[in-house]
Amino acid sequence: MDRTRATSLISAVALWLAMVSPGLSDETFKVAVMNQQVVIEQSKAGKRALEELKAYSMTRQKIINADDQELKELQQAIQDGKLTDRAKQEKQGQFQVKMEAYQRRLADFNREIQQKQREMVVEYSKKVQAAAQAVAEKNGFVAIIDKGVEVAIKIVLYHQPALDLTDQVVKEFDRQNK
Repeated sequence: MDRTRATSLISAVALWLAMVSPGLSDETFKVAVMNQQVVIEQSKAGKRALEELKAYSMTRQKIINADDQELKELQQAIQDGKLTDRAKQEKQGQFQVKMEAYQRRLADFNREIQQKQREMVVEYSKKVQAAAQAVAEKNGFVAIIDKGVEVAIKIVLYHQPALDLTDQVVKEFDRQNK
């Protein structure tokens, strides 16, 4: 989640709480937190999806490694002093063509992997949201806020440990996504 979206989300939650809290003054309303990334990393379906993404990435990496090795061998052949000038020029032409193809393939693979990551994030965010909603409704929470992570954006600066429903959301996520 980018910083603008996080700020908008926090502002919306704060505005919502300000608007709703006067109406809830006689009642207690419960808000909890969770870590969406942990839900994906610890749930069975999330682990499977991450492994599939990793396997997809590894197959692409093997192709890149093979291309890289081929380029190294061609470069060594060019540097070999046994080649005639004409043969050396042919090898240099081959090297240039293969290098351009290698760079295109590398860029294409990176785009493919990034696209798969984006698709996974969108799909699993919806699934995590459904699991969080089920946990919230079951336990009477009016909101569950994603805590965020230290390395990106930490949305919740403090919460009581008892308010962290991540483990419950993981269990619900697994139940919903067998």
